[in-house]
Amino acid sequence: MQIELIETFLDLMETRSFNRTAERMNLTQSTVSHRIKALESSFDRKLFTRNKGGTVPTASGLRFLDHAKALQRQWHEAARAVESAGTYERSMRIGVQHDVAESLAGHWMQAIRRDLPATSIYMEADYSIQMNRDLAAGDLDLAILYTPQYLPDLHYERIGEMTYLLVATDAQSVADLKAETYIQAVYSPAFDRAHRLALPHLSAPPLASGQNVAITGLLRTLGGAAYVTAATASALVAENAARPIADAPPIAQTVYAATSVRTRHAHQHRRIIGVMAELLERDAFPLK
Repeated sequence: MQIELIETFLDLMETRSFNRTAERMNLTQSTVSHRIKALESSFDRKLFTRNKGGTVPTASGLRFLDHAKALQRQWHEAARAVESAGTYERSMRIGVQHDVAESLAGHWMQAIRRDLPATSIYMEADYSIQMNRDLAAGDLDLAILYTPQYLPDLHYERIGEMTYLLVATDAQSVADLKAETYIQAVYSPAFDRAHRLALPHLSAPPLASGQNVAITGLLRTLGGAAYVTAATASALVAENAARPIADAPPIAQTVYAATSVRTRHAHQHRRIIGVMAELLERDAFPLK
């Protein structure tokens, strides 16, 4: 079975529109229709019906959905294994949340290369929503992320926390903070909820961002106040670029490791996750 048929089916299940799927996949509508018909011929079953309300999956289409996702994931894993064959025994693609990568990627990769010398690693920094999708599609083998989606066939486990602290260039206490110069950090939905509970009067500022490195740059350029990682807070204070807001509560962001269910016990995965857990435990400290 051609993987193009599976991927067209999965996209159509998401869009429920032949036109929209054709646009997203850069195909003609007739090509999309031909692929779906070819898939239906393989099963001798209709997978979709069209009516005035749009495209609707049949019972057969709904039953095939989980199997199609598994086939797509396994195909991508197999393709990567074949394409990257060389002097290494295996290869892995790993995703990591931007802020975790900024703080820990170097030490993480150093330990992984030492412990798994026969494994080649491709690492990319990304946001949780995209990494969940890439894991489900088989485009990633493992991800370190902030927001699990608990998708079918994926396994999530809590491995530690990232601590964020409030620093300011123009204040020394929460009472001194100015809403007009406050930069809201929106690192995840969970972080946003914790921030709203801790500082509800600062939850609608004129400027917000979801990446530590961007917020740090804004603080250095524009001044103001914001939550940044504990490591960044220490650096800013050491440089006299900002002051800690001592009466503002630290906000802890839970970090999760995500893999497919069938590889969660694999030696390489366990070691890579274990190294990250050790680093998170070592670096999860409040500003002194």
